[in-house]
Amino acid sequence: MRYFLELSYNGTPYHGWQKQPNAISVQEVLEESLSTVLRNSIVVIGAGRTDTGVHAKQIMAHFDYELSLNTEELQYKLNAILPSEIAIKKVYPVQENAHARFDAISRSYEYHICFVKDPFSICKSYYFKKSLDVEAMNEGAKILLNYINFKCFSKSKTDVKTYNCTITNAVWEKNGDQLIFKISANRFLRNMVRAIVGTLIEIGEHKLNNEGLVAILKSEDRSKAGYSVPAHGLYLTAIEYPEIIYIK
Repeated sequence: MRYFLELSYNGTPYHGWQKQPNAISVQEVLEESLSTVLRNSIVVIGAGRTDTGVHAKQIMAHFDYELSLNTEELQYKLNAILPSEIAIKKVYPVQENAHARFDAISRSYEYHICFVKDPFSICKSYYFKKSLDVEAMNEGAKILLNYINFKCFSKSKTDVKTYNCTITNAVWEKNGDQLIFKISANRFLRNMVRAIVGTLIEIGEHKLNNEGLVAILKSEDRSKAGYSVPAHGLYLTAIEYPEIIYIK
């Protein structure tokens, strides 16, 4: 049978989601914990790959197990042995062909910027000392919805068949001393959100205008876009799937 895990994690201690040699990852820790609880070698497939230091408020992963499981009991046992930075929120039985990565129809991210020096958010948001024109940044964010090719924001060396993504929401929201960028799309390219945020920050600093942003988008050239903001301010916040994959 196939099961979905809904989990969240603080990415600070981990070298991203994906298992890799000589570095601890969320996938590795999760597989080890599942294998211990189920007394079997378990492979976990995640909905996506977050980079080192990136957090997830919600991410999905799937695994296969030959027997029927008590999902609430499994959730309890996993949370009992997983590190404090990783929490299982729910375990779902799903259709045999359901896939955590390929069946996702929408993904959402947030990027957090903090304007005051706060020792408690040092690994959870990007401390930015200058003031920003949020209205201008939101005007720039709206432009993104008119385009589908985002090669200019993609990591240069990446193996993808297409750079096309459909962005359905992109907005900046002020929350006290924090500024939060929220973005949703059917898919994202590697480094895409961090590059978008860095480019929109340049608009907020009046170093770039909307015409310049359009020129960057049309160029399909990563070197023309803004810098990639630090990973620790980025959160994967939601992943949506068609209801048909779940077993009711």
